[in-house]
Amino acid sequence: MPTPITPKNSKDPMPFPTIPWRILTWWILILPVLMVLALIIHSFYLLLFSHVMAGSLWTGADIFLGFLLGPIWKHLSPSERKAVQSRLIPKTLLYMPVLGLTTGTAGWYVAQYNGFATTHSTIFGWIVAAGFVTVTLTVVGLGIMLPTSLSMLKEMARPHPDPSRLTRLIFRNRRLAAVQGLLQVTIILIMVYLTIAP
Repeated sequence: MPTPITPKNSKDPMPFPTIPWRILTWWILILPVLMVLALIIHSFYLLLFSHVMAGSLWTGADIFLGFLLGPIWKHLSPSERKAVQSRLIPKTLLYMPVLGLTTGTAGWYVAQYNGFATTHSTIFGWIVAAGFVTVTLTVVGLGIMLPTSLSMLKEMARPHPDPSRLTRLIFRNRRLAAVQGLLQVTIILIMVYLTIAP
């Protein structure tokens, strides 16, 4: 992990967060690459695989963070929370956005392939509902949770991190993770219906 640059005044915030590029989950980029390849060679199998795999990993991660890891935070000391976040954030920084974008994009193309993405489809309303939930998940993840994670990295890179600010940021993402988990359960209910819809 790169050594953070210490500002002249240690009370001033760092000008940018220190992102540990080497330990990001780069392997997750395989899924969008497969999706693009599927679109190029017109392989529905690869397209469906990238959609299902990305969606499964995304849903599992959100439910784990929201309902399993989330309730544990209140039982940890500030130093323990910082230790966990210093490892957790780099692992999710690339992982979650890639999964969200891949799931939604591949899902749209799958719906088009099956003829569901037209107003003439009997299940078009369910496709719209799935799209709305997916967009909401992506906006919350990229628009709120990702910036909050970057703020946490920035705070932890300071010579003297503010424990109260870190706690506020951690619990903001914890609450949002619970919301994401509930939305993921909603999308599962929609997907189950779509698999058995006439």
